[in-house]
Amino acid sequence: MKNHGFVIAQRLNIDPLLLQALQEDITQEDVTTNAVMREACQAEVQLLCKQDGILAGIDVFERVFDLLDSNVKVVKDFKDGEIIKKGNRIALITGDVHALLSGERVALNFLQRMSGIATYTYHMAQILNGTSAKLLDTRKTTPNMRIFEKYAVRVGGGYNHRFNLSDGILLKDNHINAAGGVKKAISMAKDYAPFVRKIEIEVENLTMLEEALEGGADIIMLDNMSPEDMKIAVLKAKGKAKIECSGNVTLENLKQYADIGVDYISCGALTHSASILDFSMKHLHILNS
Repeated sequence: MKNHGFVIAQRLNIDPLLLQALQEDITQEDVTTNAVMREACQAEVQLLCKQDGILAGIDVFERVFDLLDSNVKVVKDFKDGEIIKKGNRIALITGDVHALLSGERVALNFLQRMSGIATYTYHMAQILNGTSAKLLDTRKTTPNMRIFEKYAVRVGGGYNHRFNLSDGILLKDNHINAAGGVKKAISMAKDYAPFVRKIEIEVENLTMLEEALEGGADIIMLDNMSPEDMKIAVLKAKGKAKIECSGNVTLENLKQYADIGVDYISCGALTHSASILDFSMKHLHILNS
């Protein structure tokens, strides 16, 4: 994650969100820390993993402390994407004790959320090994957390669907109703959008699928269709459009959908239902000056 592209994204998008989280937690002062630590002094503390999983967000964790105090040092024992085990030391953090204590919860919140998503995605992606289907996320993300959550999906082995409403055309049921039908919606999208943009449309039955194919959609999303109808849809669309399936995708039924032959499987649960991966900062001690 820490590359030139990340540095640019950090300045434009990530830092303001991290600062908002810090401002939410420190409106005036960290009164507890200031009560027990009246002077600046150096300390170190360990970041420990409390569950097995996939690490994601360690650079974000580091950046929280950097925004509070650029002199804080985070020496990392693991990097994003690596398998971590309960009891592993993930990093050693050294710096002014005020920054370590004041940034602890915000830094852990981001790391736990991102690692939880990466871990859940990893388990889902493993099921698709050996198939041609790609696992996609959705826009069902926590408000103001999308950049972090979608990154975590990639770390776990998934792929990102469109990032936001400006990122791609996806005609859903209400768009179709507003336009006056499947083919009409596709025609209007083609007329409006630049030729470089692909057009995806959501269908709920085989009749709508036929209309989407006739209209020339590039990608057709099968929304909550039965496995039997999905098989028919894949055969009808072969060579004409890519097929994505969506709706109530779980660990239990994921392989069944992939075996049907769909190109993409989108799963909102990757971001809206993943549990956190538990970490803690422990064994803080003051360093001799």
